[in-house]
Amino acid sequence: MGEDQVRNRRPANCEKEQDAQSQESETEKKMQLQKEFGLFSGTCLIVGTMIGSGIFISPKSVLSNVGAVGPSLIIWAACGVLSTLGALCYAELGTMITKSGAEYAYLFEAFGPIPPFLYSWGSVVVLKPSAFAIVCLSFAEYAAAPFYTACDPPSVVKKFLAAAAIIIITGVNAFSVKMASFMQNFLTAAKLIIIFVIVVAGIVLMAQGNTQNLTNTFEGAKLSFGSIGVAFYGGLWAYDGWNQLNFITEELRNPYRNLPLAIIIGIPLVTVCYIMVNTAYFTVMTAEELLQSPAVAVTFGDRVLYPVSWIVPVFVVLSTFGAANGSCFTAGRIAFVAGREGHLVKILSYLSAKRYTPSPAIIFNGILSIIYIIPADINTLINYFSFAVWISYGAATLSLIVMRFTRKDLKRPVKIPIVIPIIVTVISIYLVFAPIIDQPEWEYLYCALFIFGGGFILYFLFVYYKFNWTRKMMRPITLHLQLLMEVVPPEQYQE
Repeated sequence: MGEDQVRNRRPANCEKEQDAQSQESETEKKMQLQKEFGLFSGTCLIVGTMIGSGIFISPKSVLSNVGAVGPSLIIWAACGVLSTLGALCYAELGTMITKSGAEYAYLFEAFGPIPPFLYSWGSVVVLKPSAFAIVCLSFAEYAAAPFYTACDPPSVVKKFLAAAAIIIITGVNAFSVKMASFMQNFLTAAKLIIIFVIVVAGIVLMAQGNTQNLTNTFEGAKLSFGSIGVAFYGGLWAYDGWNQLNFITEELRNPYRNLPLAIIIGIPLVTVCYIMVNTAYFTVMTAEELLQSPAVAVTFGDRVLYPVSWIVPVFVVLSTFGAANGSCFTAGRIAFVAGREGHLVKILSYLSAKRYTPSPAIIFNGILSIIYIIPADINTLINYFSFAVWISYGAATLSLIVMRFTRKDLKRPVKIPIVIPIIVTVISIYLVFAPIIDQPEWEYLYCALFIFGGGFILYFLFVYYKFNWTRKMMRPITLHLQLLMEVVPPEQYQE
């Protein structure tokens, strides 16, 4: 009997040990971002964030700077090639450094703490929330348009709708990663449907002989060093988002496989869609008509899809909402990683104890975005800060070049020819300086002083010297916010 009792005790002890391990695992789970994204969701995040309002509303920004259809289509294709080359660089970086935060993590690994701090300062405070606000304002404009058929929607209505969109998207992303991912997948499918409709309509029109606007396509071209750079800005704004998956590497299942595959699938798909959609536009509009159209896709729908032309603005609303959702999702991860490294207030690095989402960082981004919709015209602000985006892209690809020599010990599941990051870095430098040389304005200097001057001052005051009074001031605020939001500090991330 004694031996039987011992045998009977063993399963109980084993079960207790397993329960303890399970509880310990569950506790650890609450302290880290969860791997909720697979290949399909990752591809949808890239495609859904890249395809926003740009391709439907303002392809005329490219045409207006180059002056002709042929150079315009070449610019759209070249933007796709450049985005693909940049994404290949990010594929190597993302599989080599599997931390979330994209450029922040890569700059930190290659150059130390100061460059990533400057990047996080500019991105978290200005670039990400203002871009989120711009997309939501585009959503609001199209959502309000059916109710104001005789005139433009009032500014206050658009701002309230944009604020409502920001609150809803922020709430969904703070509440559940799975819910935000499902919404992104659904909205990506919706925008691909309307692109398919436009492309098929364009193919039918070309088959019927409507190709007069696609002949002599280089006639009237006005090309210069600066105008090409500005035209690239217009195209690259529509392509922006190709690096979004690198912001959530810690939440990606099997990143060594899924990250490069999602990039290889997503970006060429978007490039083909953009070229074919632009070609479809020119089957029904001359270059002059396209430049005069306030919303190119709506004009196309009115001429080709009547009496069901209403589907175009509906799908544009869904498209902009999806792009805003993707922007919000990734923006929170920059603040989260920067807070985890001590470059922003610690509360931004905390995770929801129940939902495993970086809810403080997401809510912070949402609050700033609502503030940025208050000014009358935020597009001007975006224009002057857009060159900073390509400073960060160029710095990231430069970090890849540097780490080829300084961090040879790092595992590289994906390794691209070094000529690719060199090309992207050189083009990034061109894209930063070409518009400034072509149209020099004081605002570019103000932007640089804000990011670099303000960033250096804040870094040395609050990070390098670590003034005690700031810690004492933030400690009770952090405690109250932690209790209010039910968030906890994360475990240290290990690759």
